[in-house]
Amino acid sequence: MDEEVPKITQAMINAYDEYTHLTLDRRRFMERLTQLAGSGAAAAAIAPMLAANGAKADIVAAADERLTAEDVTYAGANGVTMKAYLVRPKNASVPLGGVIVIHENRGLNSHIRDVARRMALEGFNALAVDFLSPQGGTPADEDQARQMFSSLGAGDVAANGEASRAYLAGIGGANGKVGAVGFCWGGGAVNNLAVRSPNLNAGVAYYGSQPKAEDVPAIKAPLMLHYGGLDERINAGVPAFREALEKNGKTFEIFVYEGANHAFNNDTSAARYDKAAADLAWSRTVAFFKKYLA
Repeated sequence: MDEEVPKITQAMINAYDEYTHLTLDRRRFMERLTQLAGSGAAAAAIAPMLAANGAKADIVAAADERLTAEDVTYAGANGVTMKAYLVRPKNASVPLGGVIVIHENRGLNSHIRDVARRMALEGFNALAVDFLSPQGGTPADEDQARQMFSSLGAGDVAANGEASRAYLAGIGGANGKVGAVGFCWGGGAVNNLAVRSPNLNAGVAYYGSQPKAEDVPAIKAPLMLHYGGLDERINAGVPAFREALEKNGKTFEIFVYEGANHAFNNDTSAARYDKAAADLAWSRTVAFFKKYLA
């Protein structure tokens, strides 16, 4: 007889969201999950389904012959050496716009590298930046990586984001225009970069934390903002952000995907991935970048 697949509830997903954003530690998360699942065995089966699975197959192979990919370093802010993964389409006939790809609060992992390759196949030079570079780079242990984010200052992140923008704008085969796309922590980093970088040409934030209303007047880049309809924690900040963007005459689009959770774009997380929402958001993102980075 086939084993019954454990039922994952919204309360379990919400508990994992609390854990992954450091408001629950591992022990308390598993205690809550055990209560919700009914037993320790069920909780142990469900936990990996909530988490991202780094072993999941890439959408675009690392050795895809249509692309050139390499690990690069360049000067960041305050003497820091930044590490990143640069992917470019082979044999481009014209200079291309660039897209900075900003990771979740797990650092530069295989999934984000895959996202960078997907973006390169859409006709952009893609740079997946490791924003844990000041601390030596992303470790293999995701729990360790998650803890490292608490010591990153928003100002330093934005400064290293601007250094990344300047680097990507100046590589061979670039047209000088650069946008940024980020997910979760990276979505917040995109919003923060838009506030602090007048030279950013476009920003796309997936379920990212919003800047303060008083910082919105500094934004120059057009923004596209994607949110999961079930993501109450992040969505609480949407009305004030929308109001500030409208009040200050900014160019922006907001899309809310009903029934989708936080991290709906991450196809390595079985419980939270929403293919329909992810595909629609991606098509909108690519069209947005083609409009502003050509």
